[in-house]
Amino acid sequence: MDIALLLRGFVIGLSIAMPVGPICVLCIRRTIAEGRLRGIASGLGAATGDAVYGSIAGFGLTFISNILIGQQESLRLIGGLFLCYLGIRTLLAKPAKRAALAYDDRLAGAYASTFILTLTNPMTILSFAALFAGLGLAGAGSGISSALALVLGIFTGSLSWFFILCCGVDLFRDRLDSHRLLWLNRVSGAIIIGFGLAALLSII
Repeated sequence: MDIALLLRGFVIGLSIAMPVGPICVLCIRRTIAEGRLRGIASGLGAATGDAVYGSIAGFGLTFISNILIGQQESLRLIGGLFLCYLGIRTLLAKPAKRAALAYDDRLAGAYASTFILTLTNPMTILSFAALFAGLGLAGAGSGISSALALVLGIFTGSLSWFFILCCGVDLFRDRLDSHRLLWLNRVSGAIIIGFGLAALLSII
């Protein structure tokens, strides 16, 4: 495996995951309100979505990227409505009395929600295309092993950021009482709804 391509993929994964957006807000809120495991599960879903888009760019599947770009309005509509739904649920949620356990089915829901959000963001594939071009990787994924190294690096880089984010946020979890957690739900819900409305307004 090409270590250089793996490291470049790692950089791409970090670059895509680090900007503060609805996924980061969800991970922070879920970590504080419901435990580190649920936050990391959310990050894992986002990292998987990044890996899917990384695969499209890395394996040169231009016909798929063209289809996704051509369906930007539909994807933004789905993603915007889903964000508004998650935002409303977060806004009305009561503080959890315990952290999510490893066997809790809410972990699967946390994973699925961020995975869907990542896939319904058409800007993600455009970001990958720009980063691939900027790092001189436009033709680097022509071989299967090279593409796999890139995708693995992207997944690892993205997941590493969310893992660090959730573990860092978890350090402050014990300092928040139920009243502060309630306000966290309200503020986080309002921010997520704002991202959803922005996605819907971008269609107009």
